[in-house]
Amino acid sequence: QVQLVESGGGTVQAGGSLRLSCLDSRSIFSINAMGWYRQAPGKRRELVAGISSGGQTKYADSVKGRFTISRDNAKNTVYLQMNSLKSEDIAVYYCVSARRLFDLIINNGLGVTDWGQGTQVTVSS
Repeated sequence: QVQLVESGGGTVQAGGSLRLSCLDSRSIFSINAMGWYRQAPGKRRELVAGISSGGQTKYADSVKGRFTISRDNAKNTVYLQMNSLKSEDIAVYYCVSARRLFDLIINNGLGVTDWGQGTQVTVSS
């Protein structure tokens, strides 16, 4: 049963913006940490951003100042606003959840309890 459903991926020109959304169908959304991982072809999976149930955030150094993670508990949705996109951002982006932000960010996702199916982000030059 699919619980995390991403949307908003697509193709954008370098320097452009996209906003990813992830709808969590479960009632426990508000107490979980949420986040985004990505994986580019031939590369290992990496954390993009995470947000705790209380709104604390964590970003990969490569996206700081360009990406913003947020959540709307009333809508059971987490967002990733991506600005100033670069070719290095091309990847499949996965919505993830964990009980705590610490669990979400450690060991490259081993503490994540749920993964979405992924959405492709492509940046054209």
